[in-house]
Amino acid sequence: MARHRSSSEPIGVTTDSRHRWIDPDVTDIIPFNEFGSLADLDFLASSHFDTEAQVLRAPELDDLSDTDNLKPIRLAIPAEFRADPATKRRASTEAPRRGQHRKEPATAGVVKGRVLIAAVATGAAAAAAHSALQSADAHSSQTVLAADQSVIGSATIQKTSSGVELVTVTPAMNSVVHNEELANGVAFAQERADREARLQRPLFVMPTHGIFTSGFGYRWGVLHGGIDIANSIGTPILAASDGVVIDAGPAAGFGMWVKLRHSDGTVTLYGHVNTTTVSIGQRVMAGDQIATMGNRGNSTGPHLHFEVLLNGTNRTDPVPWLAKRGLSLGSVTG
Repeated sequence: MARHRSSSEPIGVTTDSRHRWIDPDVTDIIPFNEFGSLADLDFLASSHFDTEAQVLRAPELDDLSDTDNLKPIRLAIPAEFRADPATKRRASTEAPRRGQHRKEPATAGVVKGRVLIAAVATGAAAAAAHSALQSADAHSSQTVLAADQSVIGSATIQKTSSGVELVTVTPAMNSVVHNEELANGVAFAQERADREARLQRPLFVMPTHGIFTSGFGYRWGVLHGGIDIANSIGTPILAASDGVVIDAGPAAGFGMWVKLRHSDGTVTLYGHVNTTTVSIGQRVMAGDQIATMGNRGNSTGPHLHFEVLLNGTNRTDPVPWLAKRGLSLGSVTG
């Protein structure tokens, strides 16, 4: 659309409601599609084109209003193409006829059955001939009938009086191997049970059972570096904690002893023993028997002399050492 100034309009004055100044030398050219399609002109209610939009949508300008509700007109069929009413009624009352080429003779079913039987027989004969011509060596696995055979591989066939054939087959499982596997399983289970029992043992135990007769300290001017627990000869002596045997056998003053070194460097000494049950270098756990109580060496009676040497050399009182590890001495130990 283009809007031109008329000769009657003054120059430099407003000519519309929006107070737009019109330049006499400028012509505004605004295309119809600048603001979208004509169907979207409703949003321009305040523009110059609101009147034009109403004109474009006026129903009286619709020149297609006369063709909106047209009814179809049926054409008349020419006389030469119309069907005879009498023929039409007769055709509706008669049953539909099938084509002659679709009829089957009464003997068709019998012929088909014979042809099918012949085909099956021919296929069976061909399969039997093919099987007979094939060599037994061509098969990857041999199949041997029990009839008229006495040996099938490693199996032996025996016939009974009733006609039944018994096949004796060597078992695939070797009894020697089976017994060996069973023995290994039992040994493994026993070893595991022993390991679990050891893990459940306490970390520290009393070295023996008996009567507490003497403590740590100086006696007759000489340091008594341990404690004495008296009991009968042969009473078991146990390792106070896990460790390694560093000495076992005769010793001056003690007659015989056993010495253990533990993981923190501490050494425990068991003196006046009657017999030893461990050897040097053997690993023991807390509670394992290492000797029996005796009366060897400088002793006034059967008892155990138990010492604790920190770092292997420094003698300390065994009573607080045991108490710190949850073990206490009473008038009767054990």
